[in-house]
This record gives sequence, structure tokens and C-alpha cells, in this order.
Amino acid sequence: MNISKAAHNKRSLGFPLRFALLATLAATLFTPRAHADQTLDKISSRHEIAVGVMIAGSPFGSLDPQTQQPRGMNVDLANDIGKRLGVKVQLVSVLPSTRVQFLQQGKVDILIANMEYNAQRGEILDHVPTPYYRVGGTAITPNSSGITKWEDLRGKPVCISQGSSYIRPVVEKYGAIPRAFPGASQSLLALRGGSCVAAVHDAAPLLYPLQQHDPEWRDYRTLQPELEPAPSVIWVRQGEKDTAAKLDAVVRDWHRTGWLIEDEAKNGLTPASPALAEWHKQLPSVQ
Repeated sequence: MNISKAAHNKRSLGFPLRFALLATLAATLFTPRAHADQTLDKISSRHEIAVGVMIAGSPFGSLDPQTQQPRGMNVDLANDIGKRLGVKVQLVSVLPSTRVQFLQQGKVDILIANMEYNAQRGEILDHVPTPYYRVGGTAITPNSSGITKWEDLRGKPVCISQGSSYIRPVVEKYGAIPRAFPGASQSLLALRGGSCVAAVHDAAPLLYPLQQHDPEWRDYRTLQPELEPAPSVIWVRQGEKDTAAKLDAVVRDWHRTGWLIEDEAKNGLTPASPALAEWHKQLPSVQ
């Protein structure tokens, strides 16, 4: 009698227990995977990664005049990621005014687009934790303008790209009046046309090389110190932690091996970034 009762209790408890286990298994199998995993799966299934890059005529991104193919440091980074993932690379040209929307709308999988980290961007996107560069802004102005320091911009019109992280500091810290353009090329053209007294953009990727190597800009000066220096990072959609972690291992290896320092020199970025030398020394012991 006791044995029969015990068996009955075992059978009566067995069904709910088995049901719970099956329910748990079903939930595991059929619950949608995280968005980051979906992105990695999409890249793998189509054997291609779409990378948003800036093709703005700088050492970070420009068109080869002979082949009309994109070249530059950001292009090299995108191609090396594709090589390491074993997939083709689709380069998608983006502007400061469109790059965030292209990423959020799925037109690109990641952004390597001269887009430095700040808290506002961090609220709407995720990013690869390890930066690949450090960039600050500067203002380029004619030598004849009389502007020699940032404070001289107060109350004066300044050309700048739409969506630039430099808009806030030039307005709040220095009282300039921003005139926003879709991209740096339009902004610089407006400066040469007299629409503003200075143009504010990234220093190392754009304005330093322009001043140093283009004869048309020899009669212009750039302002110091650099404005809001910040880390350049690879951006992913919000919640894509797995994608960010996968790419973080790549960026760390770039620093460990000195590949980024070599690629900076290859693309003629001068002066050399002290941040790259700093990270190269720090990261060999970081696994």
C-alpha cells in the first residue's frame, strides 16, 4: 500500500515536472536570438559585411584619382575586418548627416566613419570598446582673418558639418555662430567662398593634411589646442554586444601588432598619433 501510494505520487509529480522541462526547452529553442547574434549571422550567411565609411578626401577616406576606388585608413580597417571574418566587404559612403541613420536603418552593419565617442552618441548606439584612433577638432581660417585663437570666433559665422560633435563646444564655449553643411567638402567650399570666417572639422584626418599638402590651403592657419579630443571607435547598433565583442578582439590585435601604426604611416597621416604609440605599449600584455 505504501509502495503503491509512493508510485502514484511519483507519477502525479512526474507530468508537471516533465511539462516544465519541455516548456523550458521550447522557450530556449524558439525565443528570438539577440539582435547582435542576428547581425553576425546575417554577415556570415551572405558572406559580406556592409561598412559605412567617410569618403571625404582625407587620408582616412578618399577616391583614388586613377582607379576611382575608395582608399584610406578607414577603408583599410574595413577590408582587414572582412579578411579576418572571411567575408567580402561592401563599402558604403556615408556623411556626418546620414551615418547614424544608415546604421540604425540597417543599410550598413557597422560604422568606421570618423565618428568619435561621446555620451550623446552612446545613448543611441553601441560601440567597440577599444578605440582605433584619437581625434580632436581644429578650426582652419585664412591668415588674413585675424583669428589666432578659439576665443576670436565669438559672434562670428563658422562652417561645420551637420551632426558634428564640435557644434556644441564652438557654440557653448566660444560663442561662434554655426552654419551647418551636409559634409566637410561643402563646408570648406563655403569657407573659401567667404560664407564664414573659419571651418571646424577633425584635425588629423582632414585639416592638418589639407594645410600641409594642398597648395590652395597654404595661406590658412589652424587653431590650437585641439577641440574636444576623443576616441574614434567602430559603431554598431544598440544592443549588439556580441558584434562589438567580436570586433574588439580585432582592434586589440591591431594595437598589439603595431598594424595601426604602420597603416597610419602608409596613409600619410602626420603628425603621428601619440595615442597609437600609447595603446601599442599598453595592449601587448592585455589578453
